[in-house]
Amino acid sequence: MSLTAGIVGLPNVGKSTLFNAITKKNILAANYPFATIDPNVGVVTVPDKRLEFLENLYVPNKTIPTSFEFTDIAGLVKGASNGEGLGNKFLSHIREVDAIVEVVRCFENKNIIHVEGEVDPIRDIEIINVELMLSDLEIIETRINKVGKRASMTKDKEAKQEIDLLLKVKENLEKNIPLRQVEFTEEELKTMKPFHLLTIKPIIYMANVSEEDLLLADNEHVDKVRKYAAKENSSVITVSAQIESELAELNEDDKLEFLKDMGITESGLDKLIYATYDLLGLATYFTAGSDECRAWTFKKGMKAPECAGIIHSDFERGFIRAEIMSYEDLEKYGTELKVKEAGRMRLEGKEYIMNDGDICHFRFNV
Repeated sequence: MSLTAGIVGLPNVGKSTLFNAITKKNILAANYPFATIDPNVGVVTVPDKRLEFLENLYVPNKTIPTSFEFTDIAGLVKGASNGEGLGNKFLSHIREVDAIVEVVRCFENKNIIHVEGEVDPIRDIEIINVELMLSDLEIIETRINKVGKRASMTKDKEAKQEIDLLLKVKENLEKNIPLRQVEFTEEELKTMKPFHLLTIKPIIYMANVSEEDLLLADNEHVDKVRKYAAKENSSVITVSAQIESELAELNEDDKLEFLKDMGITESGLDKLIYATYDLLGLATYFTAGSDECRAWTFKKGMKAPECAGIIHSDFERGFIRAEIMSYEDLEKYGTELKVKEAGRMRLEGKEYIMNDGDICHFRFNV
């Protein structure tokens, strides 16, 4: 289960610098997979010290972390929903992503012209949000015209329920309320899923600051973004795209030394990954052995057979049971054998709800 995030932002906010840093991340770590699928998609590995522990313990032939996919969305300007810039091409690129990362310029630099004349992060956020809402509104109105005729001409109960939902969505969008701020039932969300609406996706604001302001924590622009985000229960990650670009050129040891010298515990990109995991309700389980140690991403609340199916559909179809130990127990006792001797190795059935950090061996028969 690969996590995908679409990076959006106005021109000259540091989005390209940030994405260039993303596409270089981990390229020097030979035992970690790296890929650039095409010019606007980059795949990076999810940092997880637990996987490093498993690698040192099992000394496998290969170690495979779970991945995080970024899609760089270019061309957004005011009027995109009406075809300005790349228009609908821009908007279509982010319909398939799990979350939106909105890069907001929070730095002053007279040498970098702002497309709107001056630095104003709230204005920038609202420009993008309005374009996303206008795009959603167009989709909803088209659907209303199609379903409305059937609902009015027949006694189709499902069509009537859908039209009621569409009108609810339309009303909120016309009030400039992003759909992520609106309460929907599970059934309503299921009905809306095929529409790939943009404003229902969770969003993280990435405040791009100068190197100096990053060391000073926040500036007045970041404070404004935090207050805005708090109203919609969204997260804000402060990052310096310039520093991330420099970090991307370093190997892991040099990167840690660089961060230490600056008094920073983790990079902005790592903070973004962790925040997005939390936002989407994701967790990690592991498979470990001498052949391979691997991290797998799953949705919190998933049962063991579903998680087995992430590896291969046959694992879910023929699931018998799962042999599970927690990462904490393995770290505490030191070896798999000692975990078993301590009675901490468990056999779990089809109703077991997986936990973050579970180390699993799935038994199945097809």
